[in-house]
Amino acid sequence: MKEPSRKSRWERRTQAPLLVLAVAFAVAYAVPIVAPDASPAVQRACTHAEWVVWAAFAVDYLVRLCLAGDRRVFVRTHWLDLAAVVLPLVQPLRLLRLVATLMLVGRRARMAPQIRLTTYVAGAVVGLLMFGSLAVLSVERDAPNGNIKNLGDAVWWSFTTMTTVGYGDHSPTTGLGRVLAVGLMLSGIALLGVVTANIAAWFIARFERDDRVELAQTAAITALAEEVRALRAEVALLRGAAGSAPGPAGAPAREEHHAGAPEDRDRGLPAVVPASAPLSDLAG
Repeated sequence: MKEPSRKSRWERRTQAPLLVLAVAFAVAYAVPIVAPDASPAVQRACTHAEWVVWAAFAVDYLVRLCLAGDRRVFVRTHWLDLAAVVLPLVQPLRLLRLVATLMLVGRRARMAPQIRLTTYVAGAVVGLLMFGSLAVLSVERDAPNGNIKNLGDAVWWSFTTMTTVGYGDHSPTTGLGRVLAVGLMLSGIALLGVVTANIAAWFIARFERDDRVELAQTAAITALAEEVRALRAEVALLRGAAGSAPGPAGAPAREEHHAGAPEDRDRGLPAVVPASAPLSDLAG
């Protein structure tokens, strides 16, 4: 069995800690938005926690880059990771740090083979709903003509946007809020397509399994019928051989009824007379 590389061992060992840091980032991101009246110390702590989480993901990327066999290939195949690490440095907005962390968590989650598609889709739906609601609330809360003023409005807007229902009772009015709406709609359509494809694949696999079982049963019945025909033919041959074989010396090949057997008289049948009997017996 091939021994895993140092890069693979690093990814396996750091997966759980990075997921814990991602949860911490979610809490640090949500607290200032849900509680805008929090003390400055709490807001500073949340901001520092966000940057610490981003730094942890940046260090993880650099370590994986150093452990990669071909670094150019690693950069080309992990360009989303690089963009997520560099993006907050270009314009250090809290929303960009949110996007960067979501991208990095998604990349690391897809590397885990034990995470099934259904779990991943469910986690993506919950994550998009939560972060989409928080992001649009942070952008639209202070907008002059905005109608998304609390967390309930933001969550309702996220549900209607992801499902592309669009009741229109709540909608973003700022440019950044509309960009968030476009991203949320596209993500909802993509996730709906994944769920639909997964359900269709499950039904197709179920039908194929049923067909295989039915074909196996048909083949077994056909084989059993062939065996029965062969056994019948063998039994017929054995009966023919036994009927044509001569009996013991002086013994008739077939047992005949004695003349005047009681059962023949009771049934009213004529008695069977041997062929060697004299004609006087027939007359009698």
